[in-house]
Amino acid sequence: MSGAGAPEIAVDGSGLTVEIVASSWHTEVMDGLVAGAVRAAEAAGAGYRVTRVAGAVELTVVAEALARRGADAIACLGVVIQGETPHFEYVCQSVTQGLTDVAREHAVPVGFGVLTVDALDQALNRAGLPDSDEDKGAESVQAALQTAVTLRSL
Repeated sequence: MSGAGAPEIAVDGSGLTVEIVASSWHTEVMDGLVAGAVRAAEAAGAGYRVTRVAGAVELTVVAEALARRGADAIACLGVVIQGETPHFEYVCQSVTQGLTDVAREHAVPVGFGVLTVDALDQALNRAGLPDSDEDKGAESVQAALQTAVTLRSL
């Protein structure tokens, strides 16, 4: 399982706001990821705003706009499920590179909560739902906030 060895992240996000940007495809998975992200922001004492976009590719342009506006931290949530065409590879590569570029170019932490899976059941298992083994929405917010705290301490 991909979550094996994951650290427990407890962060004090007081005074920080995390922008949670979430795609709309695969409603059940996305609702779980967003709920986990919100729980993590609240547990850290951080402010948050949730913005929904159409799909995973649109995460990049909204993250870019938020970074330009001085966001403290951004968590991007989405799900891309393997299909029968190369579309999966193009979307995954584009989103991964786009979000990495936003983080690097603006020195703004971008939590990567985009699930890239072979099947819907794998996404549901990572969505932070009651029967899920993992909560990638929460993990992406925790990682972004922890990085924001680290950046402020430099």
